[in-house]
Amino acid sequence: MACGAQPDFLIGVVDDDISFREALEGLLGSFGFETRCFGSAEDFLQLARPADFRCLILDVQMTGMSGLDLHDKLRASHPDLPTIFITSQDDLRTRVRALDGGALAVFGKPFDREALISTVEGLRRRPVAG
Repeated sequence: MACGAQPDFLIGVVDDDISFREALEGLLGSFGFETRCFGSAEDFLQLARPADFRCLILDVQMTGMSGLDLHDKLRASHPDLPTIFITSQDDLRTRVRALDGGALAVFGKPFDREALISTVEGLRRRPVAG
């Protein structure tokens, strides 16, 4: 990739658990996915350009703004940005709010790695909206 060029398929990972972020970044990287990680929803909003991403993977419960609130905020300006939640707060209420809000998938922790990779691979094969 040329210096300063954006990857064709960039995944944003937002989770306040650094060890989980690093593990997820390693897993996705082992399948050839480029990631950019953020430790909070606020960091993502301050530092990222949502249009640069083809997919977001968000934690639900974080210090500060929740992943669900970040997702709701982004839906207003980027309604076609696919979002996947991976959460230890995997209850029916959370799942319904995420999916009714337009999330592509919700995975409980510990998550099924093959299911996550299959979901992301399906997004990579999709044409870019716009």
